[in-house]
Amino acid sequence: MKQVYLTIEKNEKLTRDVLRLTLTGDASGVTNPGQFVNIAIDGFYLRRPISVCDKEDGKITLIYKVVGDGTRAMSEMKEGTVLDTLTGLGNGYSTEKAGSSPLLIGGGVGIPPLFWLCKELAGNGVTPSVILGFNTADEIFLEDEFRALGVPVTVTTADGSRGVRGFVTDAIGGDHSYFYACGPLPMLRAVAEATSFPGEMSFEERMGCGFGACMGCSVLTKSGPVRVCRDGPVISKEDVIW
Repeated sequence: MKQVYLTIEKNEKLTRDVLRLTLTGDASGVTNPGQFVNIAIDGFYLRRPISVCDKEDGKITLIYKVVGDGTRAMSEMKEGTVLDTLTGLGNGYSTEKAGSSPLLIGGGVGIPPLFWLCKELAGNGVTPSVILGFNTADEIFLEDEFRALGVPVTVTTADGSRGVRGFVTDAIGGDHSYFYACGPLPMLRAVAEATSFPGEMSFEERMGCGFGACMGCSVLTKSGPVRVCRDGPVISKEDVIW
């Protein structure tokens, strides 16, 4: 964990309630796709944990959804605002386990950390398949960015307004060596049940401290409770007890 002060370069809307936040500064604490940062917001006691979507050239990109007062305050922050940020939190994905044909599965704001992962895999000569799940077409984001990486992308919408009608599990097919997933808990459980091959899942949990002190974000595994913020957020499919 590293405490740094990062400056807002951009804070732009992608959809009605999803924004992309670009921060500049010392991002050296962020080393692995799947890690997250914890941002202090003036007037709020708890920091807000947000996964890292991308990292390059002394800056990191975060994508977040406005779901409460804290993220609403973030959405109103202007360029040049300096943020007290804890970086390098969490374990991240194990890219060495990808094999030759990995599958990336993201739902809603669980999609962003998979973008950096996809870039890393592509840079290693591996071409993953990507499934992006949304409720409706007007919620879609990052589709074009994933396609620009030269990987096959399937979009699903629950209402059928774009792509495959249904959920991400309705688009799982083919012969895959491994999967990486991030999204809401019901989606992760459905993915675990729908896949016959191994994989890793990044869990979204409410966090108090963000670095393992409070035990408030524990998930039950075969080796006992693990802290999503410190021992996760990425946990292997085979270890989770549902």
